[in-house]
Amino acid sequence: MSKTKKAKPGKATTPKQPKQPKTTLPVPPVVPVQDEKGGLDFARAWVEFPDPADDEQIFRCDLTWLTSRWSCIFGSGCQGIQAGRADDGCCTLGAHFSDKDDEERVAGHVARLTPDVWQFHGVGTESGWTQTDEDGERQTRRWEGSCIFQNRPGFAGGAGCSLHILALREGKEPLETKPDVCWQLPVRRTYDWIERPDDTRVLQISIGEYDRRGWGPGGHDLHWWCTSATSAHGAGDPVYVTYRPELTELMGKPAYDRLVELCEERLSSLLPMAPHPADPPTPSA
Repeated sequence: MSKTKKAKPGKATTPKQPKQPKTTLPVPPVVPVQDEKGGLDFARAWVEFPDPADDEQIFRCDLTWLTSRWSCIFGSGCQGIQAGRADDGCCTLGAHFSDKDDEERVAGHVARLTPDVWQFHGVGTESGWTQTDEDGERQTRRWEGSCIFQNRPGFAGGAGCSLHILALREGKEPLETKPDVCWQLPVRRTYDWIERPDDTRVLQISIGEYDRRGWGPGGHDLHWWCTSATSAHGAGDPVYVTYRPELTELMGKPAYDRLVELCEERLSSLLPMAPHPADPPTPSA
């Protein structure tokens, strides 16, 4: 399993994180599907707490997002980021690697893919499964309009990411086999050095919603995006529960355990402040 990357005060750089996916789509932008709640700016409840495992870091977490009822609906109503390609979900653009280690880790799992798991095994093994984009950055290869690892509907081994299917067959978490950006979406981790009045500084790690802005300026042109869509907000369990493996990897177990306590305190309130606008209405008492 990949390790949670951290930074310490005094280092020249902050921890590397997945690059924002490129959003240059081969079709003109279209009006977003109407089940998305309008506007990216709304009341959110944030909580800040020190990292139990590292006194030089603090976490800032979006409880509105983490206690929301969002869930991935890939293959079950997902409308895709490109018009006319709903079956792609968010795989249309391929995946940019966060760094060399990310690519090498994925390569080790690609070597175990077989034709019954990966629809484009022949193409990928014969002519490659990576490419370099127009900015010289490494990513998974796009093949026939989407990521080469995406099995299309009707494939006997199952539709969807072949690396995800491999993980499930081997009893692993998909975050072990997939590129960083793929397993982290739609949770977004960012870093900021905070200068304090006593001339000390601390690394603030924010955990929040990967909304349209997370994709960069092109995110506003996506055909549809799930985090604001009411159709993707109907899960029985909130995000902090369903994304336990991913959040544990992003934060470390001590910090995740503390997050769970804070989320449960929020949900135990009679009227939690600032619910996600795409969530179903809270039943009246």
